Amino acid sequence: MRHEGRRDPALTGRVLRYGEVAESAATLPIHEDPKLKSLGEFKIIGKSQRRIDTPPKVNGSAVYGIDVTIDGMKTAAVAISPVDGGGVKSVDESRARTIPGVIDILRIDDAVAVVGEHYWVAHIGVKALEIDWELGPNAKMTTASIRAETAKAADEGTPIKALDRGDVETGLERATKRVTAEYGLPFLAHATMEPINTTVHVRPDGCDIWVGTQTPVVAQKHAAGITGLPVDKVALHNHLLGGGFGRRLQADTIEQAVRFARQVSYPLKIIWTREQDIRHDRFRPCYLDRLTAGLDEQGRPLVWTHRTTSGTVRRYFDEDGWPEGKLDKDAVDGAWDSPYAFPAIKVDWIRHDPPVKLNWWRGVGPTHNVFVVESFLDELAHTAGQDPIAYRRALLDANPRAMAVLDKVADAAGWNKPSEPRSGRGVSLHQNFGTYAALVVEVAVALSGEISLKRIVAAVDCGIQINPDIIRAQIEGGVLFGLSAALFNGITFDEGRVAGQFQRLPTTSHQRDAADRGPPFG
Repeated sequence: MRHEGRRDPALTGRVLRYGEVAESAATLPIHEDPKLKSLGEFKIIGKSQRRIDTPPKVNGSAVYGIDVTIDGMKTAAVAISPVDGGGVKSVDESRARTIPGVIDILRIDDAVAVVGEHYWVAHIGVKALEIDWELGPNAKMTTASIRAETAKAADEGTPIKALDRGDVETGLERATKRVTAEYGLPFLAHATMEPINTTVHVRPDGCDIWVGTQTPVVAQKHAAGITGLPVDKVALHNHLLGGGFGRRLQADTIEQAVRFARQVSYPLKIIWTREQDIRHDRFRPCYLDRLTAGLDEQGRPLVWTHRTTSGTVRRYFDEDGWPEGKLDKDAVDGAWDSPYAFPAIKVDWIRHDPPVKLNWWRGVGPTHNVFVVESFLDELAHTAGQDPIAYRRALLDANPRAMAVLDKVADAAGWNKPSEPRSGRGVSLHQNFGTYAALVVEVAVALSGEISLKRIVAAVDCGIQINPDIIRAQIEGGVLFGLSAALFNGITFDEGRVAGQFQRLPTTSHQRDAADRGPPFG
């Protein structure tokens, strides 16, 4: 907002916050045709600015949820049913109650909390509990059973259309060669830096919650439902997040804390361990993707089909669940709207909700579909005997912004220069949320098979840059997050429980159609 004659607050010492003048500003007349600044007139936009929250984060004065201290507060550690859907059958509390500093032992349906004067004594108290769990209906669930059920759904389920453009059947009939691939992607945890924690004080006339959450209104409403208080009697004090990535979109951990806290009169802080944070996460869905392309004589795709089978995250966020037969656009985001122009394309989704609770994860739908689309394009380029970047360029004539970032990253990465022995490069291109991005990763593979990262180059077109430094940080953080997910972080299950060790999982199978006509290209 601009005001002629405004004096520099550094000279007068007078400061007004926008909120303090908003009500008065709303009564002012609005110009029918306001003149916007040109790019050349920007004084702040487009220049890197220091974040005002960096100094307190560095010097330790920033207050996250886990830092909260309230007068009279006690701290609790918890034991949670090892299988989702299980519950507490019986608890022997005798050993835990003998530990100095243990104050209370609380129970809810699927968890037990030990309250102590401080966290460590509560943690030791939990270890002293002898709990007999009723493991419930998911006790026999394994990664293999989940995969088998997902594959069966992919074979027998009813597809829901996301995109059907051009004559797919004719394109497949005309194709000189067909290529098919199947990709399986695992569940992923959020693994935030700050473990789950919530501090709650429930009183007859109100409830206060101190937490870092991405959905404060939802948390307030759910807490009101548990306590029986009106929503306006629940005060939520939101704090900095030590990482959210989507995990703190859901209020399940806050609900657990409120259920425990309503049993006592004092403020209660619940802290999960790092292991619990992983084992009891709400995970990114696992996916099964099946793709087919029909290629012409030059190896270019005449037709592209992509079918995704997965659960829907939306069922956990919509009050009435997610209706059967309705497309969850998130499941196909990045697939139906890829940067490329195919003469004929069909994208659909088969819903199969696994017995695992789901959540959005970092960049939501595209985090899975971009991997699948870009991997399959590489399969096609390999089949055609063509360079992966050249192959993509041929599909981008109608998408100049995508072409520009692809050209930029290829040039910056020295794509056309020879690679060193036992080294290789890969490329990925993506458009979503109004931003176009391309990435080249250069790696080396040791004789042992171990992969080492040599260099990553990214090119990004997000339109007008507000703060270039934050854009750079976002890309750097996203790349590291993605590398971890691709190489190490698959969540597996055995006997209904999250397995104790992450495993690198197989991701693709590939074959040429038995009806191929002619030898491979090139």
